[in-house]
Formats: sequence, C-alpha cells, structure tokens
Amino acid sequence: MQQISKRVRVLTGGAALVALGAGAFGAVSASAATPDAAPAAAVKADAKNKNTTTSTHLTIDAATKAARAALDAAEKENQRVSVAVVDRNGNTLVTLRGDGAGPQSSESAEKKAYTAVSWNAPTTELVERLEQAPRLKDIPGTLFLGGGAPVTSKNAPVAGIGVAGAPSGDLDQKFAQAGVDALAR
Repeated sequence: MQQISKRVRVLTGGAALVALGAGAFGAVSASAATPDAAPAAAVKADAKNKNTTTSTHLTIDAATKAARAALDAAEKENQRVSVAVVDRNGNTLVTLRGDGAGPQSSESAEKKAYTAVSWNAPTTELVERLEQAPRLKDIPGTLFLGGGAPVTSKNAPVAGIGVAGAPSGDLDQKFAQAGVDALAR
C-alpha cells in the first residue's frame, strides 16, 4: 500500500474544510433569505401607526400643468422666462425654459420655487422679511426675489413654483401665481 505524503494530506484536509465551510455558509445564507428572518422590531406601515406619517405630493402631471400655465401667462405678455416646480422637499419636478429665456433663469426659477415652498410664502413677501432678518438670504439654495409661489394642500406646502427672467419680480410673481391658479381649475 502506498503511503500518502504529508503535503497531500494537508491539501486534502484543507479542501475538505473549505467545502464544509462553503456548505455551512450556504445554509446560513439560505436561512437569512427566508421571510421568517424579518426583524422582530419591524414597524407595521398602516394608517393607525403613530410612528409613521403620510404626506401629500404634487403629481408630475399637475406640476407640468402648473409650469405650462406659468409659461403661457408669461408668453402672453411677451416675456422670456423659465419656470420650475419643486416638491415639498425641494426636489425639482419640472423645469421649462421658454424661448429666449436667459441662461441664468432656470437656476433662479428653481431657487425661487425652493424658497417659496421652504417658507410656505410667496417670495415677494419674503423679500420684505429680509429687512428684519437680513441673514435669511445666506441660507443655501434660496433666492429672495419676487417670482416664487407655494402650492398648498390643507394649508401645508406641497410644492413651489418659481419663475425667473421677466424684467421685474412682480411680473415673475404674477406668472408663478398663474401656475398655482391653474391647479385650482
């Protein structure tokens, strides 16, 4: 009978251990994937749960309708503007850059929309607040110029509409409000 060298025995034993370990790992992985492995402290998402909340968001269709109405109002007065609609969290939903609108107008419209939804107030009103609190303008992402209007549902802000590019903030504000008004129809 031929004797097996020590080296072959070590390699064979090592291979057996690797195979055994892989089998055990596979069994543990398989059991972790079973539905029964859900954490015991998982929160049930239902209407009666006091640990969660729901919020209202503007749909893409509604955001597009509002943006289009604001842009149409500006075009009727031969104004070249950009319009942005942001959600409650300040995320951009829709941006429309009108023909001939300045290159800075898209970013300005987004900032005005963000500012309006953040404070749940038209940016023309917020410009007046700067007199009492001039440091407000230092908050990143905001723009305290006329042209931003909040969209509300049950008195809570759900979106903001911003318009930029007209020669005055009052015109931008008028066009942003046209977008808000379109949602009521």
